[in-house]
Amino acid sequence: MVLAVFCVLSLLALSSGVLVFVVDSMARATFCLLVSFLAVAAMVLMTGLAYLGVVIILMMIIEMVIMAVFMVMFMMNPAGLMPMSMFHNTRGAAVISGLVFTGLAAGILVVDWPQRRGAPAPDPTVALGEALMGGHMLTMMTLGVTLFATIVATVVLSTGRGRYDRLGDDLDAERADDPTGGGVGR
Repeated sequence: MVLAVFCVLSLLALSSGVLVFVVDSMARATFCLLVSFLAVAAMVLMTGLAYLGVVIILMMIIEMVIMAVFMVMFMMNPAGLMPMSMFHNTRGAAVISGLVFTGLAAGILVVDWPQRRGAPAPDPTVALGEALMGGHMLTMMTLGVTLFATIVATVVLSTGRGRYDRLGDDLDAERADDPTGGGVGR
């Protein structure tokens, strides 16, 4: 049963990862990437690393939602749903990717890996959390909330005109009061 679930999650992660480069809109690519990361997070949960799995799930959902919000706010095509090319400088990207892959694969074979010292921790999740955060967990949590508030405040302050400025207090204007024309059919 575990092997079957692992195989299904692996296929889901790979297929949705391939779909990121097949679909022709940013929004669809974003959600395909989210599905791929969630499948990987589920596999991490299957290994018994609950803390890491939950962190990956939360981090990927928040990251993809923030990306989707920025797409809706700032992209010229609404919500990134209009077809567009998802490839840029494919030849250069292929060369760089090949070089990085070759370097990392060579590093696996060339590096002198250290020998294990001591016994493994009784709870690897707690040990990993302590190693990553130590006594700075509260600091990191505060920093995360502060960074998110900074992002939201920056977006609010950088947007000079909101929808109430464009469409009136009741949002019932037939046409937006934009200083310059633009958009589809406006």
